[in-house]
Amino acid sequence: MAHPHLILPGKNLKLKDLSTRGKDFHEDREQADAELPELRLELAELQRRLYAEGKQSLLVVLQAMDTGGKDGTIRHVFRGVNPQGVHVASFKQPSDRELKHDFLWRIHREVPGRGMIGIFNRSHYEDVLVVRVEKIAPKNIWSERYELINQFESLLTHNNTRILKFFLHISPEEQLERFRARLENPDKRWKFSPHDLEHRKHWEKYQNAYEDALTKCSTKEAPWFAIPADQKWYRNWVICKTIVETLQDMNPQYPTIDWEPENFDLDEP
Repeated sequence: MAHPHLILPGKNLKLKDLSTRGKDFHEDREQADAELPELRLELAELQRRLYAEGKQSLLVVLQAMDTGGKDGTIRHVFRGVNPQGVHVASFKQPSDRELKHDFLWRIHREVPGRGMIGIFNRSHYEDVLVVRVEKIAPKNIWSERYELINQFESLLTHNNTRILKFFLHISPEEQLERFRARLENPDKRWKFSPHDLEHRKHWEKYQNAYEDALTKCSTKEAPWFAIPADQKWYRNWVICKTIVETLQDMNPQYPTIDWEPENFDLDEP
């Protein structure tokens, strides 16, 4: 059965036609909440096998509008996974050094090595999103990057890196509620920035930019998933489930040994 949130390669996408409500796809929150710990246990075991095998890697890309839930997804999905085998990279405004290189230079440096799970909190897609909407670069520059991104991701998959890309799709109403929650909670006010409201003014432009990125860059090798993210419980459950199913398909195995354990007597003086 096809994944309910997979963006099919080549299909024109309108985000307004996609539900942001997890409740439209899973009505039983109690069941999802009960399944999530079991999924996390399976994820932890698969991650151990992936690390021990050392032949494949997994890259998880998270993109969203402000308050979309990237940090929360990482915290809830990867809880209990051995941090030795997982690396999180966050991509903010490029540094002066990074700006002296091509836009993928800083990204390639963070790609997970064999045996690792890499998580991108924002990613190379910022260079066809923020750069486009905020007019940081002209159209003739950013419009060429879709194909460069596809080639880059194809290179990674040919080097045994499986790629999963999740767009956390929230409604403008839900975003506003999350902004309010941050302002009302002294412990969360640090997460709020006046620039967030400036970005919100460009909601439609960002939606259009995401539509192009998801349409042009969802490939068989590196698919995009538009995850309904208004309900955090559904977001966490469906992303964890998708990652587990992908790792199951990758089927990492513990290495075999070429010696007999019984030949070693650890009780010897």
